Amino acid sequence: MRGPGDQRRRGRGGQAADAAIQAREAAATAFYDMDQAQKFLDGRVTVFEDLDAAAAAPVRREFAGLSEAADAASVAYISVLDAHDLDDRERSPAEYDAARRAFIASTERLQQITRNLNGFAERLAPRMARLEAALDQLPPRLTAAREAVAAAEVAVQAARASGMDASDPEAELGRAKEALALLSSQGLGGLGLDGAMRKADEVRVIAESARLAAEELPKAAEKVRNSLASVRTRVDVVANRVGPVREAMKVLLRAYSQACWQDLRGAPEAIEAGLERARERLNEAMAFSGRTEWKQAQQALTAARTELNAADRRAGQVTGRVSELEAVAADPGRPVESARFAVRDAQRLAMAQPGGAPPHHARALDALVERLEQAPKRLSGAHPDYWAYLQELESIKTAAGDVVTRIRSERAGGGS
Repeated sequence: MRGPGDQRRRGRGGQAADAAIQAREAAATAFYDMDQAQKFLDGRVTVFEDLDAAAAAPVRREFAGLSEAADAASVAYISVLDAHDLDDRERSPAEYDAARRAFIASTERLQQITRNLNGFAERLAPRMARLEAALDQLPPRLTAAREAVAAAEVAVQAARASGMDASDPEAELGRAKEALALLSSQGLGGLGLDGAMRKADEVRVIAESARLAAEELPKAAEKVRNSLASVRTRVDVVANRVGPVREAMKVLLRAYSQACWQDLRGAPEAIEAGLERARERLNEAMAFSGRTEWKQAQQALTAARTELNAADRRAGQVTGRVSELEAVAADPGRPVESARFAVRDAQRLAMAQPGGAPPHHARALDALVERLEQAPKRLSGAHPDYWAYLQELESIKTAAGDVVTRIRSERAGGGS
């Protein structure tokens, strides 16, 4: 049996009501689809921000605009629902038709925004896929960092147990632990994926450095002990050169003009002062060694060696100067031949070029020949300046070598 309401629906009013209700249901579906798309995207953008905050900033801004449009469409949809309550009372065909049109307009707006949200999701998907694939790299890096910290801790404890001063590797281990704690506390939310992976790698590198330093401590101790003996011996060797240096200086002062030795004035005293500083550094190294402060001991030994090298070099300059001056005094022509050979070698190379020697090389070589001819004139008077003579010849050899270098460079560059 049909009631009065059924009779009404068969008429024009019933058809209008059915159309309005269908439009309302379509709008509800559109609203649900848009709401789900908005919530899904909000979650994906949040994940993006956790993985790469910098890259996610423009994404969040774009989504904010879409989300604002979705929120406005939601408010408008609810306003249409409130304005067209189809369940409360019977309405006229015109009212049902107005409701239908309002719901259709709301549906179209909701569907357009859903399409915009889905399009945004499609553009975002490849970037999210790459980030999430990269996310797989983080756990093994974290594991490597934690294992490196644990291994460094074992090495530092072993060094301390052996009586070593492990303060430096212990400080490095502290840096690694601090960085690991920061990584654990901030995580992806604070660091982002790239930042978290960089921090994990940083922890591993620092911890491995601490472990190696701790494991090297026993070797460093042995190295310091060996170096102590070596430097003591070197001190004695250099000290034994002071006497010959003094004798050599007497020879220089007695047999040669002041110009030949004035740059060596005070050499014996400088050598003895260097020896004294070296002994002080050696004593410091022994004290550091007694306190198992191997790094400081090694630094003191390095300083001692530096002083000894300088003193030894100075001693060699004095005794070597005597040998050089004696040789040139006995045969002044011998050094000239060596310089002349260098100039001739440069001349042959210059002339071997197509068209002969370029003018600029020819001029340079002619000037060197002139200097060679003039050099023996320096050896005049009762006490010739042999040292200036030797330096002039050495300067000529160097200049000839420079010409050779320039010629070869020009050839390699195609004459440029």
